[in-house]
Amino acid sequence: MSPEIGHFALVLGLALALVQSVVPIWGSRRGDNALMATAPPVALGQFAFVALAFATLTHAYLVSDFSVENVFMNSHSTKPLIYKISGVWGNHEGSMVLWVLILTLFSALVALFGRNLPLTLKANVLAVQGWITAAFLLFILKTSNPFARITPAPMEGRDLNPLLQDVGLAIHPPLLYLGYVGFSMSFAFAVAALIDGKLDAAWARWVRPWTLVAWIFLTAGISMGSYWAYYELGWGGWWFWDPVENASLMPWLAGTALLHSAIVMEKREALKVWTVLLAILTFSLSLLGTFLVRSGVLTSVHAFAVDPERGVFILAILVAFIGGSLALYAWRAPTLKQGGLFAPVSREGALVLNNLFLTAACAAVLVGTLYPLALETLTGAKISVGPPFFNWTFGPLMVPLMIAMVFGPFLAWKRGDLVAVTQRLTLAFAAAILATLVAYAVSTGGPVMAPLFIGLAFYVIVGALLDIAERVQLFRAPAATSLARARGLPRSAWGAAIAHAGVGVMLLGIVGETAYKQETIVQMRPGDSVSVAGWDITLQGLVPVQGPNYRDLVARLTVREGGVDAGTLAPAKRVYTARAMPTTEAALKTRGVSQLYVSPGDAGTDGSIALRFFYKPMVLLIWIGTLVMMLGGALSLSDRRLRVGAPKPSARRAAAAVQPAE
Repeated sequence: MSPEIGHFALVLGLALALVQSVVPIWGSRRGDNALMATAPPVALGQFAFVALAFATLTHAYLVSDFSVENVFMNSHSTKPLIYKISGVWGNHEGSMVLWVLILTLFSALVALFGRNLPLTLKANVLAVQGWITAAFLLFILKTSNPFARITPAPMEGRDLNPLLQDVGLAIHPPLLYLGYVGFSMSFAFAVAALIDGKLDAAWARWVRPWTLVAWIFLTAGISMGSYWAYYELGWGGWWFWDPVENASLMPWLAGTALLHSAIVMEKREALKVWTVLLAILTFSLSLLGTFLVRSGVLTSVHAFAVDPERGVFILAILVAFIGGSLALYAWRAPTLKQGGLFAPVSREGALVLNNLFLTAACAAVLVGTLYPLALETLTGAKISVGPPFFNWTFGPLMVPLMIAMVFGPFLAWKRGDLVAVTQRLTLAFAAAILATLVAYAVSTGGPVMAPLFIGLAFYVIVGALLDIAERVQLFRAPAATSLARARGLPRSAWGAAIAHAGVGVMLLGIVGETAYKQETIVQMRPGDSVSVAGWDITLQGLVPVQGPNYRDLVARLTVREGGVDAGTLAPAKRVYTARAMPTTEAALKTRGVSQLYVSPGDAGTDGSIALRFFYKPMVLLIWIGTLVMMLGGALSLSDRRLRVGAPKPSARRAAAAVQPAE
């Protein structure tokens, strides 16, 4: 498959994107249904051409076509098949094609499954998507052509960055991009509604499933990236507040706020202006993350260091879409009717509080991420904003958020009774107190506040379970009645409770890993032993191993627990032959939800090797918690009310609505 086919497909995709960005919105302004109806087939055609370009680039990697510069710079003939495939998006040019492929995929999904959308709204949404697609296709063709040729073709490639040759890379970027790009749908719906000047509860119900899809995938992408960095980089941590990590966290926080705000808008037609602003800001933060990764302003294992031209081009896209949408918002927002009023102590009030803490946390991360860059640009001074800043600004905002998160589902709409809700949460408070006391009793070290956070985690988990128990009248009604109520409970209610419980599970893992981890660093020779958290570990020897495109020096370790053989570990120092670049391959041993983590250092001339041992209590609960959150999101997404969109009024109600009042 010739690379020129892929390049030509991108050009045709750009042409269709320009058609999609102009014709449907022109039709909506003129009230011409025929022009608006062009949007779906054009969106499908655009997706087909971008998919063809992506398939062409993938084929070039599979056959090791080193006449393509992108393949030469990021592949090698001896590289395993899975890394040839993942190498397609393991570089700037290929990742941008994947970015646009996912963007056109969402447009195609709206074209195929948006039959319940009003024709004008659907046309405007696809037109906005067309604007975004056209901008990024132009960026690819102008500055980041993935099909550029080399003449004469080299015999061998330079190989992919060794840090990226891991199964995690095959999973992490596509999931992350599905989240990043998925929020373009929320943005498109917001801009389309502002163009049309119509914003109501039906709009909130239409936008929620797309936002939820993006939120689920972004949660999965962040979680997978965290676990990948944890086991691949050999440093033993799971989150470093790296600027590029923060770039993915910010749209997640804003997207979470958007999900909760959309609920208020759907149920009470309140927070209209705020919800639209959140939809704009969430995707704007996704664009900001794209700029940070690809502008060259950051140096990170995650970032692509590229030439300034690309950074300036993406910055122009950033200014155009963020500035344009905010200008449209400033023009249209004053004309939007406000919804119903509600008391501060109500479910709406709890969701507003949720939004305030989430947006404040997002702002704290944004300031900590951009301030060093802005300072260096303006003054030339270089400073580092590290974990202490984020821990002391982000953490305190999460504590009241989690406390309020449990109260929200128990409060009534419009006006709630705080005292009554507190009484209904007695069991959650009791579980928190008991967990705190037990943690204080059994802990042998760690921060004095750690047991309080363990209590908070149990409060969140039990509170989420109590929400379901209250809804089904568990132990207050006959078992058959409770079972029938559980079956009839909307899946969105189950999903919200499960997702909230997942937050508590994740918090439990964070506290266990950060407060009670143990670390031991030793220089070992064959036959030496060390004890870590009840495990007796013996170094048997150092063994060289030849891989397909690398060489390993493996430390063979035997593990015994209570005098009984508990298996082996094989951490390694790895060198990739093409780039002569060393990496660290950590070894993990799991006990329940805790892990023994072994990271090798450099080998000595006397046959010894430095080994770094970590014992990480409850660390797996961090990622189990995110999986539970994703399960909750998936259950909510499967709720029929979200899948079918806003219900259409019955014929009788529609007729009554148009009859003049007597």
